[in-house]
Amino acid sequence: MNNKQTPRRNIGIIAHVDAGKTTTTERVLFYTGASHRMGEVHEGTTTMDFDPQERQRGITINSAATTVFWRGVQINLIDTPGHIDFNIEVNRSLRVLDGAVVVFDGVAGVEPQTETNWRLADKYQVPRLCFINKLDRVGADFARVHNMIEERLGVRTVVLQLPIGIEAGFKGIIDLIDMKALIWTSDQAGHPFETGPIPADMLDDAQAWRARLIETVVERDEHAMESYVQGLPIDADVLRACIRTGTIAGDFVPVLAGSAFKNKGVEPLLDAVVAYLPSPEDRLAAVAGEQPVSEQPLSALAFKLVADEHGSMVFVRVYSGRIRVGDTVLNANTGKKERIARIYEVHADQRQERQEIVAGDIAAIVGLKDTLTGNTLCAPTHPVVLEHIVVPEPVIDVAIEPKSRVDQQSLGKALHLLSREDPSLRVQQDAESGQIILSGMGELQLEVSLEKLRSRFGVEVSVGQPEVAYRETISQEAKVQYVHKKQSGGPGQFADITLKVSLLPRGEGMQFESQITGGAIPREFIPAVEAGVKRAAASGVLGGYPCVDFKATLVDGSFHERDSSAMAFEHAAGAAFREAARKAGPVVLEPVMCVEVITPAEHLGDCLGDLLRRRGQVRSQDVRGNATVVTADVPLKAMFGYIGHLRALTSGRAQYSMQFDHYEQVPAHLQAGLIA
Repeated sequence: MNNKQTPRRNIGIIAHVDAGKTTTTERVLFYTGASHRMGEVHEGTTTMDFDPQERQRGITINSAATTVFWRGVQINLIDTPGHIDFNIEVNRSLRVLDGAVVVFDGVAGVEPQTETNWRLADKYQVPRLCFINKLDRVGADFARVHNMIEERLGVRTVVLQLPIGIEAGFKGIIDLIDMKALIWTSDQAGHPFETGPIPADMLDDAQAWRARLIETVVERDEHAMESYVQGLPIDADVLRACIRTGTIAGDFVPVLAGSAFKNKGVEPLLDAVVAYLPSPEDRLAAVAGEQPVSEQPLSALAFKLVADEHGSMVFVRVYSGRIRVGDTVLNANTGKKERIARIYEVHADQRQERQEIVAGDIAAIVGLKDTLTGNTLCAPTHPVVLEHIVVPEPVIDVAIEPKSRVDQQSLGKALHLLSREDPSLRVQQDAESGQIILSGMGELQLEVSLEKLRSRFGVEVSVGQPEVAYRETISQEAKVQYVHKKQSGGPGQFADITLKVSLLPRGEGMQFESQITGGAIPREFIPAVEAGVKRAAASGVLGGYPCVDFKATLVDGSFHERDSSAMAFEHAAGAAFREAARKAGPVVLEPVMCVEVITPAEHLGDCLGDLLRRRGQVRSQDVRGNATVVTADVPLKAMFGYIGHLRALTSGRAQYSMQFDHYEQVPAHLQAGLIA
């Protein structure tokens, strides 16, 4: 198996949904000998999409890992989802990978999720290769997609291959480094390509593209640059070394061509992965110093957790040192020590046991009880915390409730396991309604999660719509005297209080103060007054919403020796608060979200107009790369269903995030409707 002499590549395959990621991965498994039968997405027989929901929906939901070998190099490969709702899977995969293959649809070109994933890869500084796929399809256009990559992603490219033929006539590629043609005479998997001279009608075009390639890459090598300036020929191996150096440094991105479905271009893509993407050693060299990185103290990042009835399997990337079965490691985030029970090398849904893993390895560990996504595992004697994985705030909620008592008992455990697996899924109980609120990145993610509750955990739930959490407050000061008096045989009830309510700044909640002096009200009854105010405030005076941001002051009062009690003063305080609040100009407050919209410039006007129609107030506009970022305050009520509307408005090219910012008074005309 793996040892430190085996060259390695840790790579991910990323793209927009339906660009052909999983099909490309299936071909990689076939050509590397990892599988002997090729799976197809449309048949639901893929190796990597092994989850029943993935096969049913024909999309990747979970990132899946496998290990293959090509030309003596071990390639640890992660196939990631393309749908925006499962972007956390791409995020946490890119955080631990050394390189990526970005797959583009040869017809559609750069699609919205490709842009999002590209930005993530920029954030984590992951070197990339571009594979323009589906060149056999009607409408495919290699040159147009190449231009889109440069313009829309703002990146410098190096074209390494040109297609021979297009659409139904696509039969091969021109290798611009060795200046030869690779022709596939059959679509059959495993059918070898034939090498020959470049077709005469494409020779001028190929020479022009090769000249451009050389001009871009020779900057990476002094001797190559000298030869270029003197007009001397440059050896193919020198060009490859220059391309590798420039790709790893992020100076440019190589572009390749093919059709994975028709089995054309997959072997040259594998050659490019080995030739141009970095090894773990390349990425770690900067921090390793003199000592080999595998001999340094342990540091590893947990980037994915899969929970089942037997416990949790945690996927980790080792950055330095090594982990052996039986080791005790420190979780630097929790301060707790954990024991390594078993280590697995994972091949989709198959596992192969390992005794140890070293720096650069990606594997799954069993036995970690308190480790979550983003936690750092390290040597107990050398604590270190690696940069954590940023989890986006959820943007959509649904209210759920169990259908039966049996479901109620299982629901809590099932939701706990789901939210451990997927950090972008949040579970909370609404204090006012008692509803369980499930929050996530989009409707598809919530659909999939609810289906998992049913299929994996046998829990049936009813799904409803959540309510906006409105609040009430007062707009002026008011003071009332209230006497609670009751006499009906037996002991009576008596409490007399004077209560003042006044405003507090937003977000201060509720405060209570007693100004009683000289025993006007016995000290033991004061807490009952506070409790009465709190209880009454919890249900408000307008629409039944909790009242916040006020101060209640007990100014004066009197009591009866025999008839006064804590209960009487609690009743009096509640009634006094309701009366005072009604006099103090009560208003309804609504949660306002800080919304950030990232949109291509051509859709800016539409996005701004739409935010204003939603009662939004624009804070700022900035340019970020080739996109415009709008920040605005928008009431939460107006944001329900926004993601679908935004996608429709911008042809799916814009994205947004939002988080709670503050409460603000509801406009009078809307307040009347809420109270009614």
